[in-house]
Amino acid sequence: MSDIHELMIAVDLRDEISEQELAELNWHLGTGPQPERLSIVTEFPVVVVDDSGIPVIEDEPYPLLAGHGAAWRVGGVLSSALTSRADLPGQGWSLTSRQEVHPDEFEKVGELLCWLATRAHETNLLGDSGVGIGSLRSYEAEVPEVLHVKNGQVDWPA
Repeated sequence: MSDIHELMIAVDLRDEISEQELAELNWHLGTGPQPERLSIVTEFPVVVVDDSGIPVIEDEPYPLLAGHGAAWRVGGVLSSALTSRADLPGQGWSLTSRQEVHPDEFEKVGELLCWLATRAHETNLLGDSGVGIGSLRSYEAEVPEVLHVKNGQVDWPA
């Protein structure tokens, strides 16, 4: 048994995203370099042992949705894309990503999903004031569960 999940994200974003945010978003998707300053997900703490053998916390940023190529456990292909919807006035951006994630990554990925939800186009808004963001499926399950963000929290399926 494995804890790997298939994360599918499909969200349209308003056009109110700064150039810095777009650069960071592209980095998270594996389609651009890491920006000097992070503003979406800002901390990536990891415990390492220093030269004296003492555990210390360091910041080691990594892109959260950058998997590309053959999936390890869920089958199919991992990919991410962000494209302008310039052909539709006021539509902004469309983002799609299919990734493999472990529950240990839910917190960091959740920060990014919450940020996306605050910039989601009205077509992604749900009647209960939540934002439809995609789906999550255990690699062993046949059917994914809906994933949405409400009140600044990702509703991760149990």
